[in-house]
Amino acid sequence: MSDLTEMNALKAPSSSEEGVGGGASQRKTLLRRAAIMRSNLTEPERRLWMALRDKRFKGYKFRRQAIIGDRIMDFFCPAKGLVVELDGETHDPASDLLRDRRLLDATGFVAIRFTNEDVMRNLEGVLVALELALEGQRDRWPYSATTTPQPPPLKRRGS
Repeated sequence: MSDLTEMNALKAPSSSEEGVGGGASQRKTLLRRAAIMRSNLTEPERRLWMALRDKRFKGYKFRRQAIIGDRIMDFFCPAKGLVVELDGETHDPASDLLRDRRLLDATGFVAIRFTNEDVMRNLEGVLVALELALEGQRDRWPYSATTTPQPPPLKRRGS
């Protein structure tokens, strides 16, 4: 079975569709579908990914086709909790707004959306808007905070 045929056979929600419930089988389906999507990027996704993976944004890393809850997101910056979605002509802005609000309420992650046409015609403008969105988001993990537990201080002689 070809990748695209397999992707169509693995009906799972994408970023533009709401999920059909949780469960291990749903998670496995999402993981397989995300893997297929990563290897079959659309041209706008490919162009944006090439810019994002160059770490242009002060070293912030992005993930492609990240699974958050029961949705597959186009791009995700974990350090800032920022989701980047690329919308084709079939997207309904009102539905997308509701989905983005549910995402914000459930996870605290903010979604920023661009159209495929925006990326194809004005990639630099998209990157500037994305940079501004990143600057507007607070860091999820403060740089000064360590994620590795530290051993207690050694006792000094005589104490």
